[in-house]
Amino acid sequence: QITVADPGGPYSPAFRKAFYDPFEKATGIKVVNVAREAEPTAQFKAIVETKSYTWDVCTLTLSARDILMKQNLLEPLNFAAADVPGLMPEALTSHWMGTDVYSTILGYRADKFGNNAPQSWADFWNVEKFPGRRSLRKNPIDTLEQALLADGVPLDQLYPLDVDRAFKSLDRIKKHVSVWWTGGAQSSQLIQSGEVDMIALWNARAQAVIDGGAPVKINWNQGLYSIEGWGIPKGNPRADAARQFIKFCGDAARQAVFTEVLAYGPANLDAYKHIPKDRAQALPTYEDNLKVMTIAKEDWWGANRSKMNERFNAWILG
Repeated sequence: QITVADPGGPYSPAFRKAFYDPFEKATGIKVVNVAREAEPTAQFKAIVETKSYTWDVCTLTLSARDILMKQNLLEPLNFAAADVPGLMPEALTSHWMGTDVYSTILGYRADKFGNNAPQSWADFWNVEKFPGRRSLRKNPIDTLEQALLADGVPLDQLYPLDVDRAFKSLDRIKKHVSVWWTGGAQSSQLIQSGEVDMIALWNARAQAVIDGGAPVKINWNQGLYSIEGWGIPKGNPRADAARQFIKFCGDAARQAVFTEVLAYGPANLDAYKHIPKDRAQALPTYEDNLKVMTIAKEDWWGANRSKMNERFNAWILG
């Protein structure tokens, strides 16, 4: 038996169907899943330091992975890219494997804009040509990138971020931002209810609103994507079974299954051979979507996060 910590909510049934039950059936190893905290690094550290291995595998964002790697708290996976054909190169390191990809995108009300819809962050910033109520995330992550893209920085030249230029760009839009959202549920509610006409939000939040029948559209252009995946607490006595499980989750056909429930992209791009086209087009790693986006650089944020939080919070209040 292994215990897997996932984000809970819709993830648990989606991963149960895609990974947990099929793995159990294939290997005879039972998978028990528990919901982890939103930021599991402290919990993860305690598990390793006390050697009370309540988890054998845990989902980690890139930032959580990097924090745990620096502290030497992850068990090596001991398999290579050749063992998981089709996996995106950014989705495998020596101690972590990505399963799902999420993205921050521009969502807008089709009933408001019709054929004259915003197509870029420069359009979002252009209040004359695209009048309407706007919402951005009350967080420097993604928001600084969007400000630079709005100011004409090419997508492939974003990093290292020109922070002064980003804040100058934010100065131009600040008084036109109706709501600074703080949580995913709030972001979907704002665009679903029509309280705002355009918004920066996570793609699955926008997709849930679209699936619910609201006249909302996603623009993938200049989106910022990131990857979530599995890590094993260092020194885990069930590490071999955990490795077997993680490798199993790299399979393309298995990853295709969770996309039926979650609007996240599979990290194994061969999964698209198993996903119907209309669903595929709603996912971040679909070829047409992926090529107009870039990965949010976690190494830059790792080095600058606290400084940027401080400056951003002071700017919001200023």
